[in-house]
Amino acid sequence: MISFMASYGQQKKADLSGRVTDATTGLPLAGASVMLVDSKSGTITDSTGRYNFRNISEGHFLMEISYTGYRSVIEHIDVAGNIQKDFTLKSSVVENEAITVTAVGSATSIRKAPIPITRVSKELLLSTSSTNIIDALSRIPGVSQVTTGPAISKPVIRGLGYNRVVVINDGVRQEGQQWGDEHGIEIDENSVSRVEVVKGPASIIYGSDALAGVVNIITTAPATLNTIKGNILTSYATNNRQRSLFANIGGNQNGFNWNAWGDLKAAADYSNKYDGRVWNSKFNEKNFGGYAGYNGSWGFSHFIFSRFDQRLGVIEGDRDDNGNFIKALPGGQEGNPTQDDFNSITPMVPAQRVQHSKYTLDNSVKIGKGRFSLNLALQRNQRQEFGNPDDPSEKELYFDLQTFSYRAAYHFNDHGGWNTSLGLNGMAQGNQNKGINVLIPEYTLFDIGAYIYTQKTYGKATFSGGLRLDSRRLDSKSFMDGNDIKFEAFTKTFSNISASAGLSYAATENVLFKFNIARGFRAPSIPELATNGTHEGTNRYEYGEQDLSSEISWQGDLGLELNTHHVLFTLTAFYNNINNFIFYSKLSNSAGGDSVVLVDGEYIQAFKFGQKDARLTGIEALLDLHPHPLDWLHWQNTFTYVNGRFKQAIEGTKNLPLIPAARFISQLRADLMEKSKSATRLSIFVEADHTFNQDNPFTAFNTETPTPGYTLVNAGFNANIHAKNKTLFSIYLMANNLTDVAYQNHLSRLKYTAENMATGRIGVFNMGRNFMVRVNIPLSFETK
Repeated sequence: MISFMASYGQQKKADLSGRVTDATTGLPLAGASVMLVDSKSGTITDSTGRYNFRNISEGHFLMEISYTGYRSVIEHIDVAGNIQKDFTLKSSVVENEAITVTAVGSATSIRKAPIPITRVSKELLLSTSSTNIIDALSRIPGVSQVTTGPAISKPVIRGLGYNRVVVINDGVRQEGQQWGDEHGIEIDENSVSRVEVVKGPASIIYGSDALAGVVNIITTAPATLNTIKGNILTSYATNNRQRSLFANIGGNQNGFNWNAWGDLKAAADYSNKYDGRVWNSKFNEKNFGGYAGYNGSWGFSHFIFSRFDQRLGVIEGDRDDNGNFIKALPGGQEGNPTQDDFNSITPMVPAQRVQHSKYTLDNSVKIGKGRFSLNLALQRNQRQEFGNPDDPSEKELYFDLQTFSYRAAYHFNDHGGWNTSLGLNGMAQGNQNKGINVLIPEYTLFDIGAYIYTQKTYGKATFSGGLRLDSRRLDSKSFMDGNDIKFEAFTKTFSNISASAGLSYAATENVLFKFNIARGFRAPSIPELATNGTHEGTNRYEYGEQDLSSEISWQGDLGLELNTHHVLFTLTAFYNNINNFIFYSKLSNSAGGDSVVLVDGEYIQAFKFGQKDARLTGIEALLDLHPHPLDWLHWQNTFTYVNGRFKQAIEGTKNLPLIPAARFISQLRADLMEKSKSATRLSIFVEADHTFNQDNPFTAFNTETPTPGYTLVNAGFNANIHAKNKTLFSIYLMANNLTDVAYQNHLSRLKYTAENMATGRIGVFNMGRNFMVRVNIPLSFETK
C-alpha cells in the first residue's frame, strides 16, 4: 500500500496548453471542448481560442477536440514538461468523428474501432420525441425495441434482445430482471448525457450476455475546471399528458467535482383512434442521483449513486361486448374506467413498482507509464407486481435482486502504436422471492472473466482483437409449494471462450472500410432454466428447461463509410451464426391442441423454453445529403433489415421469434440562423417513418402472427434563444404520427392481448397523434 501511494508522488507534473482555430479562416473558436478522455477531465477554450491544463501528470493522453459544426479531432499525445499543442478544426455539416469508451479496453476513436458503434449526443436525445430512453434509441439503424406500452421498452439489437443485450450505466452493468417481457431498464432518460451503442458481439470486454451488443448510457459528465454548471429541463406531451421536471447542478473546484440531479415524471393513459384511451397505460416516476469525486494529476476517484422509483400500470386489454375497457373492482366485480380514471397518473391493478438503487466507486490511477482502473458497484433491484383488487397493496410477485459487480483493468501506455488492456471483471448476485407467488427460484450466481484486448495503428490501418475466458456458477434453491416441489435445487457451471479480430482501414480521408469477426457466448439465465409460473401482463404460463446449453455465436461484420463535405454514406452488413439459440414457444397437449394451465380460475396458455441452431443476417444503411450551396439542408435516409432463421423448421416455419420488420426513415431538415444574435441552431424537419410488413413471423404453435406495415409522418423544430451572447433556453417542439395512423408494431406485446369483440380487432394499438414540447434552461457560473 505504501509503494502504491508513493507512485502518486512519483508522478511528474506537466502543463498542456494551446489554441483551437478554424482551419479555413484561422479565427479562434471560443467555447470549443477539449477533453483528456481517459482521465475524465476537460476544459473549454476562452475568447481567444486558448485552453490550459495545469499540473497534470506526464504521460500519454487521448485528446478529443470538438465544436458544433466542425469535425472533431481525435489525437494521441505524449505530455512531458510544458507542452504547447494547437489544433485546427474543419467545418463539417456531419459530425461523425467521436470517441467511444465502450467497445474496447480504453477510449478510442469510433472510426478506428472495427465493429459498428453509434454515439448519440444529449442534443439529439432532446430533439427526439420519446417516452423513455430506449424509445429514443430505437431510431438508430439496427436498434429496435420490445414494448409493453409507453413505460416499458427493452432494447433489441439486430434482432436479439433480453439477456443478449448488455446495458452499461456509468461503467456498471445494469442488473434488473432484464429477462422479462414486461421489465424495462431502470435509468432516467433526462439524466443521460450521451449514449454509445455497439452493434455486434462485445463479449471480450463484458463477458456473457453481450451477444447482440452493448448500450452504454453515460449520466455523469464532470464540469470543466472552476465552473458550476447545470440545467433545468421540462417537457409535456399531449397524447398521454406525459410531463416531467428535471434539475441538475454540478461543479468542479480545483479538481473536486460533484453533481446532483432529480426528476419527476408522470403520464396518464395514452390514446389511439381504434382503442380510444388505453386503460392502465399510465405511469409515474421519482428519480434522483449524483456523484462526488476528485480529479488530480494521479487520476480520479468518483462515488456515483442513483435511485430509480417507477410505478406503472400493466395493460391487459380486456373489454366488454361494447368494446369498452374493463376495470377490475373489489369483490370480483368489474366496471368501466371513468374519464377521471383515464386522466389519473396513479396505476390501478394489475400494476408494478420498480425500485433500483445503485452505488458505484469508479477509480483510475496512473501507475508507471500505464493506468489502472477499478470500478466497484452495488445494486439492488426490487420489482413488485400487484394484481388483487381486494387488496391492491398485496405483492403477488416480489423479486429482490442484489448484485455486486467488479471491474479491474490495467491499460498499458501507448507504445509504437500499440494500445493494450488486461482486465478482470464479473459479479456476485443473489435473488430472493418476497411475494405470495413464486415465478423463479431463489438463486446465487458468481461470474468471473479475464481478458486481453489490443489495438495497433499502422499507417492507414488499425488492427484490434482480443481473447477472454469466462466462468459462471449458478446455484438454484429448492422450493415447496404446499406439499409439492415447485423448484428442485440444482447447480450449473458455464465456462466459455470469447474472441475477436478486426481491421479498420482509411483508404483515403473520406473512405473507410471495416471488417470484424467475433466469437461470443451467452449462458442461459435462471428464468430459462427454471421458470414455473406466470405474472400479470404476460398472458402465458412459462416452464424452464434445466438442460439448456450456452448459446455460441460466430459473427462477421463488413462496413463501408464514405464521408465528404456534402455526402455521408455508411453501409454495414452482418452474418451471425448462433448454436443453441434459446427461445420459447407454445406447448401442445397430447391431442395436438394448446396446452393450458389453470391459474386463479382462468386457463392460461403454456410456453416452454427450448433451443435450436439459428442464423441472422442483415444490413444497415445511412445516406445523408447536404448539397452545395444548400449546406443548411439535410436529406437523411436510414434503412434497417434483419432476417432471422432456424436451420431446421419448427412446426413448418424457420422464422425466428421477435424479429423486427424492415424500417426506412427519410428526414428533410433545415439548419438555419447560425449567426443570429437572438437565436441560433434553428432546426426544422419533416420525416416519413415507414415500417414494412413483417410477413415472416414465428408461427409455430400460433406464437406470432404477421404484422402489416405502416407509415408515420413526423415533424418538429428546435432553437437556442439568446440574449447578450448567452443562451437563455433551448426549445424543442415535436409532432409524431401527424396523420393519426392506427398501427401495431411487430415487437409490441400489446398486439397479443384480448380481442375487441365490438370491432373484431385483436390486441391494443400503439400511440396515436402526439405533440411534445421540451424546454431546457442551461445554468453556468465561473468560480475562479
